Parts: sequence; structure tokens; C-alpha cells
Amino acid sequence: MAKREQYEAKTESFLMPLMTENNFELVDVEYIKEAGNWYLRAYIDKEGGITVDDCEIISRRLGEWLDEKDFIEDSYILEVSSPGLGRPLKKDKDFERSIGKEVDIRLYKALNKQKDFNGTLQSYNKETVTITIEDGTELVINRPEIALIRLAFDF
Repeated sequence: MAKREQYEAKTESFLMPLMTENNFELVDVEYIKEAGNWYLRAYIDKEGGITVDDCEIISRRLGEWLDEKDFIEDSYILEVSSPGLGRPLKKDKDFERSIGKEVDIRLYKALNKQKDFNGTLQSYNKETVTITIEDGTELVINRPEIALIRLAFDF
């Protein structure tokens, strides 16, 4: 297991009881490098939406625990936030919650000379995602070919 995955897994295991205690959902934990800085991000949600105060409660508890355990070698920035509108679908519960909703999909390489697709999520399993595109055609895409899938949003 890579260092990044270990940090994410350890952080997630600490956060799960906090999520239960506060009736929150842990959407994702990621440890990534952006523009030369490491970030440890926890995305949380709850019915009706997450507030700044909710993020502060989790951030404070998580920060104290991280300071005490001190298992991350690099210096990093801790962020706790809502997953936002354009959140990617990663876990089965994300896909389950999104059945019947419009999604945007970006592929690693073109399929039928196209990398970006938009459609209604019909089903998913460990290997594939099925959407219905605008003309009514069902499109089955292999999950390893998907670079990004997220709920579509229009403004």
C-alpha cells in the first residue's frame, strides 16, 4: 500500500466514528500534491447539507488527532469541506444515490471519437457504468476507462 493510501486509510478510520457521532457522511479522504503543497482533505456531507460550523467541528477534532499521532511525514495543509456540486462519484453509495440523475463522464481515451459524455445514470457494477444519452441510446462504459464521473449541473 502506497504512503498516500496509508494516510488516507488511517485518517478515514479515525473519522468514521466521528461521522456516526455527528450524523455526517464521510464522502472521501484524499492526500494529494497540488502546486508543490501536500493537502489532506476530508469531504463530509449530511442530510440538508454541511455548514461551516460542521466542518469546523470535524477539522478541530481531526487536527488534534493528527498532531497527537504525527504519522504524516510531509508538511501538509488540512482541509475539511463539503464535497460541492461537482463532486466525483467514487464509492458504490455515490453511484447508488445518483441512479436516475444526469452525470458527466470524461474518459482517458476517446470512444467513438469522443472523450466527454453526458447522460442519465441507469446502472453500475464493479466493471461498468451504464448511461442513457440524449438520443435515448444506452451506453455501457468500462470503469477503468473513466477518468472522471460526476453529477452534472447546469447554471
